[in-house]
Amino acid sequence: MIKFKDRVRGVVLGIAYGDALGAPVEKLSYEEIKKKYGRVNTLNTKWYKADLPANERLYRMKGNGIVTDDTLMTLSLINVYCIKKRHLDAYDLADEFIKEIAFRPKYIPEFGREAFLIERLFYPEKYLFLRHALANCNPREGGIGNMVNCGAAMYIAPVGVVNACDPMAAYNEAISFAMGHQSSYGLEAAGVLAACVAKAFEPDVDISDIIQTALNCAKDGTKKAIEEICNAALKLRKYKDDKDLVVKEFHKIMSYFSPMGDDVNKTIEKVGIPSNYYTPNRLFSIEELPIALGYITLHDGDFQNSVIDGINSGRDTDSIGVMIGAILGAKHGYKVISKEDIETLEKVNKLNLIEAADRFAEVAQYIIQKDLELWEKKKDFYNKLGLGEDSKEGRLNQ
Repeated sequence: MIKFKDRVRGVVLGIAYGDALGAPVEKLSYEEIKKKYGRVNTLNTKWYKADLPANERLYRMKGNGIVTDDTLMTLSLINVYCIKKRHLDAYDLADEFIKEIAFRPKYIPEFGREAFLIERLFYPEKYLFLRHALANCNPREGGIGNMVNCGAAMYIAPVGVVNACDPMAAYNEAISFAMGHQSSYGLEAAGVLAACVAKAFEPDVDISDIIQTALNCAKDGTKKAIEEICNAALKLRKYKDDKDLVVKEFHKIMSYFSPMGDDVNKTIEKVGIPSNYYTPNRLFSIEELPIALGYITLHDGDFQNSVIDGINSGRDTDSIGVMIGAILGAKHGYKVISKEDIETLEKVNKLNLIEAADRFAEVAQYIIQKDLELWEKKKDFYNKLGLGEDSKEGRLNQ
């Protein structure tokens, strides 16, 4: 039996591993990765921009085990839980989470120095500071007007941890929290990912159960995209070694839900030209979550093959790796990652990932224990009302 603490380590280290593995090739297409690298399967991978002048790579460095904002935002959310020691909502995002990303300096591995995390964040994540710290919006309306992307889903896994084995509670809390950051299908993806992580904590859970959980929670285009990708993955299992075929089929399906395809870079030529990229739409889905669940299905939950295939499929590679790593890290625990890779992640990033995971595991256990105590009180109230399992009415309705 895998202990809760080991599963929490699995989530944190799985996120960091998927992030670091995918970071050197982020925004490259599947064909570009294949042409330049053949196949990425090790943390010791050089970033494709590493030889550019510092200003052209925005004074950042990726590759060789370095994590990105996906991991740093996850750790920031963990810190908020460790401070509040309770469940969270959008008001906590507007308060403690903004303090974490904009007012408390941290070591930023890509910069190789300490800085405020907001200096590293992409504009949709900087939007949180604008909306909450500057515009003083209603916290529950913070995500309105933001670019709809995977920005909330990429760091939402800790919500699944504090709701371990209760996926609908995880979904609801993730939506309640992340509505301060995202809207539409970007918000939906955050809820579904948190639910999948919570489900993955159940002992002996299988991959079909996790996928069914995603489908039970998901709405609109997100649900349809997950359903179609995972159904395709089941059919493709006997062809899973044909990487070209799998990517072609997955990307063909996603083109109906995420129209940008490989057109992921922002250039001056595109300014002022209208499109439906990243705009609210009930029929759309972010790409990263269905692709992640597709590879998890394709490989029936095998950690290494799912992560490696996922990040080699191209585009938002680090976030795809993060989502696979979070779900399968919760299912399998941290020992699916080699000691050498864990040592690399700890040493290169100077983040004390295991220490952060263990501290969070204690807080999450405390929150879950409080939930259980509250449920016992509720059961007592229900019994007194004639609604519980000890009542005649309760037995008749079972």
